[in-house]
Amino acid sequence: MQGKGVVKFFLVVMTIVTLVQYFFILPTQKVEKAAEEYARASTSNLSEDLQKTAFKMKRAEFLDSMSSEEVFKIPLLKSYTYQELKSQQLALGLDLKGGMSVVLQVDLRQFIRALANDSKDPTFEEALNRASQAQKTEQADFVSLFFDAWNEVKGDKKLAPIFTRNEALRDEINYETGDGEVVRVIRAKADETVDLTFKLLKERIDKLGVTQPNVSLDASRDLIIVELPGIDNPERARTFLEAAAKLEFYNVFRISDPGVQQAFIEANQRLAQTMSGSSVDREILRIDTTFATDSLGNVIAGEITSIDTIYGSASQSGPLFEALTLNTTGAQGLAVLGFAKKNQRRYIDSLLAKPDVKSLFPRDMVLRWGKDPMKDFETNEVTDNYELYALKPSRDGKAAMTGDHVVDASANPDPQTNEVAVSLKMDNTGAKIWGQLTTEAAQDNNREIAIVLDDEVVSAPRVINPILTGDSQITGSFSIQEGKDLANILQIGKLPTDTEIIQESLVGPSLGEENIRNSTIALTVGFILVLLFMIAYYGGGGIVSILALILNIFFIFGALASYGTVLTLPGIAGIVLTIGMAVDANVIIYERIREELREGKSLLMAVSDGFQNSYSAIIDANVTTLLTAFVLAYFGLGPIKGFAVVLIIGVLSSLFTAVLVGRLMIDQWLKNKERSMSFSTGLSKNAFADLSIDWLGKRKMAYIISGAIILAGLVSMATRGFELGVDFKGGYSYNVTIEGAEVEASALRSALTEAFEGNEPIVKSVDTENTYNVVTDYLVESTDDDADEKVMMALYNGVNGITGGNIDLEQFKAPDGNGTHVESSSKVGPTIADDIKSSAFYAATFALLLIFLYIFIRFSKWQYSLGAVAALFHDTLVVMGIFSIFHGILPFSLEIDQAFIAAILTVIGYSINDTVVVFDRIREFLNNYTKSSKEEVINSAVNSTVSRTIITSLTTLFVVAILFFFGGASIRGFAFALLVGILVGTYSSIFVATPIMSDLTGELRAKDTKSDKKGFSKAAETAR
Repeated sequence: MQGKGVVKFFLVVMTIVTLVQYFFILPTQKVEKAAEEYARASTSNLSEDLQKTAFKMKRAEFLDSMSSEEVFKIPLLKSYTYQELKSQQLALGLDLKGGMSVVLQVDLRQFIRALANDSKDPTFEEALNRASQAQKTEQADFVSLFFDAWNEVKGDKKLAPIFTRNEALRDEINYETGDGEVVRVIRAKADETVDLTFKLLKERIDKLGVTQPNVSLDASRDLIIVELPGIDNPERARTFLEAAAKLEFYNVFRISDPGVQQAFIEANQRLAQTMSGSSVDREILRIDTTFATDSLGNVIAGEITSIDTIYGSASQSGPLFEALTLNTTGAQGLAVLGFAKKNQRRYIDSLLAKPDVKSLFPRDMVLRWGKDPMKDFETNEVTDNYELYALKPSRDGKAAMTGDHVVDASANPDPQTNEVAVSLKMDNTGAKIWGQLTTEAAQDNNREIAIVLDDEVVSAPRVINPILTGDSQITGSFSIQEGKDLANILQIGKLPTDTEIIQESLVGPSLGEENIRNSTIALTVGFILVLLFMIAYYGGGGIVSILALILNIFFIFGALASYGTVLTLPGIAGIVLTIGMAVDANVIIYERIREELREGKSLLMAVSDGFQNSYSAIIDANVTTLLTAFVLAYFGLGPIKGFAVVLIIGVLSSLFTAVLVGRLMIDQWLKNKERSMSFSTGLSKNAFADLSIDWLGKRKMAYIISGAIILAGLVSMATRGFELGVDFKGGYSYNVTIEGAEVEASALRSALTEAFEGNEPIVKSVDTENTYNVVTDYLVESTDDDADEKVMMALYNGVNGITGGNIDLEQFKAPDGNGTHVESSSKVGPTIADDIKSSAFYAATFALLLIFLYIFIRFSKWQYSLGAVAALFHDTLVVMGIFSIFHGILPFSLEIDQAFIAAILTVIGYSINDTVVVFDRIREFLNNYTKSSKEEVINSAVNSTVSRTIITSLTTLFVVAILFFFGGASIRGFAFALLVGILVGTYSSIFVATPIMSDLTGELRAKDTKSDKKGFSKAAETAR
């Protein structure tokens, strides 16, 4: 073996680096143990109800305080903080640990509109609308989609004039700038914005107190993928992720200002006329709206006339006052114009936005709702009403001051009011503006200033005295945690553009523990089966392959940790699959060694030639698998990308351990001439040695069988279709565990159909006892802010109704709750569902194209490429057909989702792996002997590779079957697709790819071959 020293060097280096990766676990475990002890001591005196939540907060607080502390040091080299060590360890994904995952879309539509200074150009608006529509199905970034749309609708218009209105762009864009250059500038600005949004979100998440969060950017699609293991408050996480943190300070209109109340009354009258055709009694509107004031000019609330006294039943005769109650008593403060129920706000906004109504109000008035429900004036209890405010922008139409000037923020209880207050410290410019703003407000009858966060009024305090220090406070109905979160968000700063959650998953910790247990069983049992088989079949060679496999797993986990991979269920599936495929190289080598031994060669010569003659097939087989894995890594999202990374690392590690380290171990053992090594046992010595099957003669029967299966599948696809998962059609998916009541899936479906307003969900029993998976597209296209909450409430009402009506709502919604509760949930919006479908199509297309090109380059004949790709189409259609035919019949889910696409691409890689090995031997035989007929040569080549094909498939089937039986419901459909794919791929390499290649290839040309040349004659004789 050449280069033994190089192999030994890399083996030693990789072993040391991997051991260090594993060693990093010890100091972090010490810190985490201390965190738990601190949290336990800090919460020991709390009640049982509060202890669980408080324990998590205190533990997170301790770990956060230790994140930048040095906890480990390598003398003379480097020191490590807790956060640095933790980032270099293998993190568990949500499906193994529980937690929350979201995909955020960066809103570049609003960003481009802002660059154009909110241009109202109709062509510009049409291009934006078309780009937004295209974004649902296209893979391109939004700027490219916008440019394509602009070219479709622009006519003879130029893009530059629209953006020259923005002073910040005038150095780069003028009236003569071409459209291409304008788009280049916009793209550069957009890339900066997306990158900044990504970085700010990472900073926010670091303050969320989550251990090992995973945040990644898909810049090609302006997507940010966030995984938050262990998070138990999804609402808090959503606020953290979606809040733009746009802090603004405004002067306000008061209800007592001249014309304000009268404008509302006239608006109500006008709406009554236009919407119902009736007129409000004119006499009622002749009223005196003058407010009584004290000596300072402040309105005396007690002297304000009741609204019912002012216009009697008018509130019942106009649509506006049926939804909105004016603040005519002044009880809520004069900055509050009125209040309304939560579900009436959007309706009121639409009424007041009507042009003929809007014209009644001051032109510079901007209406905004309060952030939190208001409190009752007398009882101080929280109601379900929200307050309406009227903001007064500056002359430029903007806020009097923004949060850009905030340099520090903190949250603490106010000792006087006992409310949590967020304290703000401003820079010098901000302090100057704030001083002027508060001085003017104090001098204007102690007028209020509205503090607005993300277009919602947090509070509107009256200014008694000017504030000249640049320090201020925001008070509201904050809990301590909410106050700290707001302070953290404001301290980091506002996001440069909005983000929208378009996909969300929530997994409870109990489900994660179950997945870990099942996956560990699958890994262990699969490994033991492979170990026993390799030793039973290959004897001493089998022991070497097992040692190489152990080393392979050792390196895989170390590499995944150093790469920063998050291990998920699909990732574990990749490891299980790697265990099966890792022996593939050993099988190819050992089968070739056995052939060489049958020819009468010495053991050392047989080992040398066996390795040498196996490299071509091994390289071809693994490169094709890597090609599909790279495609999956490029087009996949989240866990699927993790699966691809595991597969890539596994294949590379397998090549190193099985081929190089395996050869090194064998050579070291045989270095002592007194030693020997067996590559077979009494049971396997002559297995597959005397095959002489006419494989090509059976191709017509194979064509008929394959054609019938594919035809049945196509008919089923056209009639029954598929069980599309939520990934592909959009919607909500919940796993609901029901305790204390026996519920049939059909009864639950009926109850939920009523709760979902006639929208029938898919309800399936999960293999966990009394757990059901509920999938619905109810309200999935709703733009309401509380759409998710409405769907959850509908689910709760349906389940609560069928189980007796005693379920606690908060426990039901909590993924770690007790009793009947939602164990896991996910939401996929229509946009990302279309995106996933497009990704799946492109992934499969590119994988087939790459494989076609690679086979063509390696074999120099298009017949090989076409035969291989035809077999892959065959395998894909068979697997899809079986999923279509048997969905709803087999007792487990056969959903078409992202995991299924990963399985299909894995099947493609595995199938081409088999096919390439067969083709490689056919090419070898055809090149070395051409006096026999083409059919004889091909049949002999196939006969010589059947042993490898069957053994490799068998070892892979061992581990995939274990994954199928022990992996749990979450991964059973994925494992089933692999099982079917491996069987079909083994069949197609012999009965589809080879016959098609043969049928497309002409007869062989006769040529002389040296009798002593190693070639077909001897190999064929051996095979026979």
